[in-house]
Amino acid sequence: MLIRLLSGDLPRSRVLAVILILIFLGLALAPFVFPGTRSLNVAAKVAVFILLVASYDLLLGYTGIVSFAHTMFFGIGGYGVGIAMAKMGSGWFALTTGVLTSFLLSLLIALAIGLLSLRVRAIFFAMITLAVAAFFQILASQLSAFTGGEDGLSFRVPEALRDRLTSYYVVLTVAAALFLALLRVVNSPFGRVLLSIRENEFRSEAIGYRLVTYRTIANCLAALGATAAGVLYALWLRYTGPDTTLSFNIMIDILLMVVIGGMGTMYGAVLGATIFVVAQNYLQDLMKLASGAASGIPLLPQVLHPDRWLLWLGILFILCVYYFPTGIVGRLRR
Repeated sequence: MLIRLLSGDLPRSRVLAVILILIFLGLALAPFVFPGTRSLNVAAKVAVFILLVASYDLLLGYTGIVSFAHTMFFGIGGYGVGIAMAKMGSGWFALTTGVLTSFLLSLLIALAIGLLSLRVRAIFFAMITLAVAAFFQILASQLSAFTGGEDGLSFRVPEALRDRLTSYYVVLTVAAALFLALLRVVNSPFGRVLLSIRENEFRSEAIGYRLVTYRTIANCLAALGATAAGVLYALWLRYTGPDTTLSFNIMIDILLMVVIGGMGTMYGAVLGATIFVVAQNYLQDLMKLASGAASGIPLLPQVLHPDRWLLWLGILFILCVYYFPTGIVGRLRR
């Protein structure tokens, strides 16, 4: 049963299996094991970003496509729900309308980008997606009557989702189900073709596979995954805005999570997102404790000052890339 649920893609490492089980149990029991609003927010963000990073790894790790438009689709999901519920009320009809509209818009944009841009070289495709994402971010800021501009939109969710515990388990369940769906995709014959294209696109084309078709389908699936993550994140926050969904910093974070966890493996998204989000939220607290403990040592309290947490996060990332060039999952599987 478990093998079928994981689409036959087992961890293939005892250490990795234990880590994945601990992450799953931590997320499933977070409201009870880690009480408090902050810890629940971190757990919900981990669940959302696991889905977001896994959908991006479908492009980068499995197909070899570098795209900078992933946060745009993330934002479309958040804004689709936010605009619908802010303008139409907090009922289920407004929520359904927002979700379907955001999925349709993301699918159309991803299809257009794929068909028009995936014929060019990889660097030019990356630049095109960067330009489209920048245009969408400017558009969201300028159309303040609909999007709230730089302030974003706050909205009310349906009554059944207003309880934080219920809302958390809805986010976790949907994110887990979609992650398993992506796992099924990459372990299907379609996923094998994507790997073939990544390894040798000329040979794949020579044996009869239409590269643009497969790449466009992968781009559409990744876009829909990012849109779903944006919907879940907006429903959890009851807010959507340029800083929470459209910021280019989020795109950089996604790239870091993919590299840390390991490209070309969905389990890398789980480890990368968990490590990065937890470090992003708690590294400052740990440094504050370390700085206080080292108060009697010259220079060390200044080096460990909480304001320098980004420096240490960068150092941790460099060490991770140096010692785990294939990502944590790749190293553990070897």
